[in-house]
Amino acid sequence: MTKVMLLPMSRRRSRRPQGWRLVARVLGEVLVTLGCVVLLFVEYQLWWTNVEADRAAAAVTTQLEQQWDLDDGTPGQRAEFPPDLRNGQGFALLSIPRLGDRWQAPVVQGVTLDDLAKGVGHYPDSALPGEVGNFAVAGHRATNGEPFAYLDRIRAGDFVVVETRTTYYTYRMDDWYLVPPTQVEVVAPVPNKPDATPRSRFITLTTCNPRWASYERLIVHGVLVDSTPKSEGPPPALT
Repeated sequence: MTKVMLLPMSRRRSRRPQGWRLVARVLGEVLVTLGCVVLLFVEYQLWWTNVEADRAAAAVTTQLEQQWDLDDGTPGQRAEFPPDLRNGQGFALLSIPRLGDRWQAPVVQGVTLDDLAKGVGHYPDSALPGEVGNFAVAGHRATNGEPFAYLDRIRAGDFVVVETRTTYYTYRMDDWYLVPPTQVEVVAPVPNKPDATPRSRFITLTTCNPRWASYERLIVHGVLVDSTPKSEGPPPALT
């Protein structure tokens, strides 16, 4: 009679991996992969978008200053602002001394994501710097250059200076507060009074709040207190 050799029970089981172990192994590999993807995305948002936005803002600033340098001072040779502003086109420089002696950002036309990745965006339907009405701008508070990361540090009495081709416009900031994103009347010609006729020259800075979320808007208002021709040098707020 032929004898049949049987393997020990423990050895036979080791050759057939149990189903739950295989599932756990695959699930673990998937989770590790997803974790790596999430970390790469976070790094892209927190670091690389700032690198790209800083480069874009520097390019807009350089181009703007080069255009201004072409003006030889002949009266009426060049308009203060381009006649037909295009989205993403720079036309002014914004300085906020409260945020640092060297803090400066280009102001570009438009408030789309592409526009705001180049600097501070001007609401197209709002006034231009120095005009009667409300010169309203928006900026990122986190990622994409985050020019308004610390906008909440502004206090009443602080100055904001807008430099154009011909003029320094100095605004004194009066108030800041939080509103829901739907409260669009903050950028009306007379802030929060959409039916009023403007007689003063306002500025409004808007950004998300809190810094890493977007369910509120941080609003800062100011009023024009000085207009200095660039031929006379920077205003006191910048010196």
